[in-house]
Amino acid sequence: MGVRTWIEGWPVYRQLAGGDVLGRGAAAKSPATARRVPRTATADKVVKSVCPYCAVGCGQNVYVSGGRVTQIEGDPDSPVSRGRLCPKGSASLQLTTGPARQHQVLYRRPFGTEWEHLDLDVAMDMIADRVIKARNQGWQWDQDGVRTRRTMGFASLGGATLDNEENYLIKKLFTALGAIQIENQARI
Repeated sequence: MGVRTWIEGWPVYRQLAGGDVLGRGAAAKSPATARRVPRTATADKVVKSVCPYCAVGCGQNVYVSGGRVTQIEGDPDSPVSRGRLCPKGSASLQLTTGPARQHQVLYRRPFGTEWEHLDLDVAMDMIADRVIKARNQGWQWDQDGVRTRRTMGFASLGGATLDNEENYLIKKLFTALGAIQIENQARI
């Protein structure tokens, strides 16, 4: 490399010789910088989502490549967050790709000290059996001579990040099961 080429490649020279006196544009770019591409450039698709952490409901763009989540960023189209995320929301990629993420159902028997792996179908059947049992054990046909037809065996407390449609379906499900204690965290 000649001295002239080396000097012309120097950012300070480009800054002073070109029109970029403050060094905020082309003068600050190096060949290595020019070769860089955004982490989101390789995404096959972008899925709109909502941050799962708090009740604010900040919008997120989830970038997917090859069926795997590769990046999560704030959604600039979101009227709630306008593309901004708090530190927890910014780190939500770890929920899908973190090494500590569990991909199997874990179960600890009553009075047990160890976790064991369960098949998803077995776990779902256990949940359904327990819901039916709690419903039947807490069932009230009447209270003080007034027909109630309800269960006091379980309740529902929805998370604040559930949208209206999810809350509607949960309310319908638990009402159909006879529950009367149905609440959403966003209203508490």
